[in-house]
Amino acid sequence: MAGEGRCEWCGTDPLYVAYHDTEWGVPERDGRALWEKLVLDGFQAGLAWITILRKRDAFRAAFEGFDPEVIAGWGEAEVKRLLSDPGIVRHRGKIEATIGNAKAYLAIERQDGFADFVWSHVDGVPMQNAWAAQGDVPAATELSTRLSKDLKKAGFRFCGPTIVYAWMQATGLVNDHLTGCPRHAEIAALGQEGADFSRNP
Repeated sequence: MAGEGRCEWCGTDPLYVAYHDTEWGVPERDGRALWEKLVLDGFQAGLAWITILRKRDAFRAAFEGFDPEVIAGWGEAEVKRLLSDPGIVRHRGKIEATIGNAKAYLAIERQDGFADFVWSHVDGVPMQNAWAAQGDVPAATELSTRLSKDLKKAGFRFCGPTIVYAWMQATGLVNDHLTGCPRHAEIAALGQEGADFSRNP
């Protein structure tokens, strides 16, 4: 667990602190897990991430464990079911986008592998940033804009540059823990492990 000095955005909420200390920024190389997190970031649009975090278990139950093979076959009946589920964010556009995104994910997974497709945008190695203050951290970058365009070209929705950058931060494609946060060095070390693995498969 990170000690004092952690990134200020997580505040003092125990759930948020645990997410910061154990999950946010850890390099994620499992394609299905990457997809789940992208879907949840899409649902976050217009909301606070803590709202989604509190509902994550309900989302996983409602979306069959985020199994893209299952979700890709859903239609209006499942959309109506989800729109009546108080445990999740009930937004028709985002629900329908998730079904379409499952189909897009499967197409990439079968062709290139979704994880390889995503990580190729950083040459397989997490980018290490060195922000001293929260106000220095960008909301989007040239890279997140490019990845957003590539996802949209592949059929994804609710994946604009800002959503994609938040997703890149969460899944460790970039290390955006502040330099004064204990997790910055820990995540950098995990990124180096990934770099060593990519050089020595």
